[in-house]
Amino acid sequence: MDGMRWDAQRLDLEEPSTLPGMPSIRGLLRSVQVPEFPGLTFHEVRAKSALNHVPGESAMPFPWTINPYRGCSHSCVYCLRGDTLVLMADGRQRAIADLRVGDRIIGTECRGTYRHYVTTEVLAHWSTVKPAHVVSLADGTEIVASGDHRFLTAGGWKYVTGTESDIGQRPSLTRDDTMLGFSRSVEAEIKRKYVAENLAVDSAADLRVVTVESLGVDAEMYDITTGTGDFVANGVISHNCFARKTHEWLEMDTGHDFDSQIVVKTNLVDILRRELARPSWKREHVALGTNTDPYQRAEGRYKLMPGVIAALADSGTPFSILTKGTLLRRDIPQLVEAARRVPVGIGVSMAIWDDALHTALEPGVPTPRARLDLVRALTGAGLPCGVFLAPVLPGLTDTTEALDAAIGAIAAAGATGVTVIPLHLRPGAREWFMAWLNRAHPELVPRYERLYARRAYVPAEYRIWLAQRVAPVLAAHGLDRQSGGTARQADGAIAAGVPGDEEVGFPQGSLPTAGLPGVRPKGEAEPGSAQQDSAAEQLSLL
Repeated sequence: MDGMRWDAQRLDLEEPSTLPGMPSIRGLLRSVQVPEFPGLTFHEVRAKSALNHVPGESAMPFPWTINPYRGCSHSCVYCLRGDTLVLMADGRQRAIADLRVGDRIIGTECRGTYRHYVTTEVLAHWSTVKPAHVVSLADGTEIVASGDHRFLTAGGWKYVTGTESDIGQRPSLTRDDTMLGFSRSVEAEIKRKYVAENLAVDSAADLRVVTVESLGVDAEMYDITTGTGDFVANGVISHNCFARKTHEWLEMDTGHDFDSQIVVKTNLVDILRRELARPSWKREHVALGTNTDPYQRAEGRYKLMPGVIAALADSGTPFSILTKGTLLRRDIPQLVEAARRVPVGIGVSMAIWDDALHTALEPGVPTPRARLDLVRALTGAGLPCGVFLAPVLPGLTDTTEALDAAIGAIAAAGATGVTVIPLHLRPGAREWFMAWLNRAHPELVPRYERLYARRAYVPAEYRIWLAQRVAPVLAAHGLDRQSGGTARQADGAIAAGVPGDEEVGFPQGSLPTAGLPGVRPKGEAEPGSAQQDSAAEQLSLL
């Protein structure tokens, strides 16, 4: 993998000078624990680059991203080592560390009694530090993964390791379990060229498990979320991290859900200034918050964002921030100054509005009202702020009264736009949510089973119904023409307010307005922006 253009971003490569017992993270300076963040370990590193380029084929409305922190802040542990090869849609393979949101890869889906290879997309990508295990197969394939990662076998999905006690036992890999896929042989190289053509999954290669061994060290691991819930890793079918989506779509980001290992790019600002000063830099839109929240708890200690904001503004680079962290209030004065110089967009995600539901489903996160105060502070300072109202729960928060209360409060806070997003139930989130629903609202279980019978998204009929319900509420609060969400009706017309399965509008204000800096006097409407009307996929923090 020498010479890959993403090597500068990779933290999985072993640092020769790593001391015994220390995580093998490239560029590691030190690992620290501090009293104000009990249970968290910060791995301070020196990164080699700051800007990440979004693949050209992605429909995301920005070409560049910055992630000050690497590490799953949502307690994700289903990870693979960075050099694990993932099968791309064109038949090539790429290291998982080098993947980016929007990349087209191969996953699988069940059709009747058979599973077929299909093309899917990377929806999220991140890293964390976990104990490493190596799984060896009969054909010579080796995969380094965390103990909590799952692979598809002839006997179903199985974890790399079991639990340490009889409590919460789970199926795990044992000797002679047969994985599904096509290995890394020469024959497999030929076959990979055709997997995008819906071939059925078989196990012609000898993919029997020979050994599963602990390496005795912690290592930088990577994982992705995909549209199908799985992907092909080193020639075998691997489960993606559904835990990530559980927290993204339901926002169940409890205090203890922050992962215990956070990688901090301590030199990020210096590297960013150097990259922005290059003659080749075109001052294109840079997005923050598309992977991990830049205002997560670690930011309270390391304070990287003020330097990032200053570097972008000083270089004349437009930027946007997506967050659910109220720590952003600290930087409002600096954002006001930056917005006088460059276009700035700010998006805030706001989840369940009902207090009782919030307590049940989102214990420990900033309340919707706390985030509403953030919106009010932003717009009160003259900054644009678009709000993602998500998720809307069928039968619970989709009444006219509930929508009117939420959208009315958002409008009163001065939000420049709203996108309303119905609940998505991907694998993992589905099981968790349905178990909760069965306890709290058993009368709604049959309806949810019908709505989510075939896929993670609600059917078009519900989206159309919700769009028609949302439209007059948005109009009543003066937000109908400012919302970027859309849902296509049966007759082909567009109903404002609710995105489709693969389309999510970015609300007015969440993306930098082309041409002019973003600060405007309070009360003055911001002109509409066509670029904010649609996007291919929801961002990872929602």
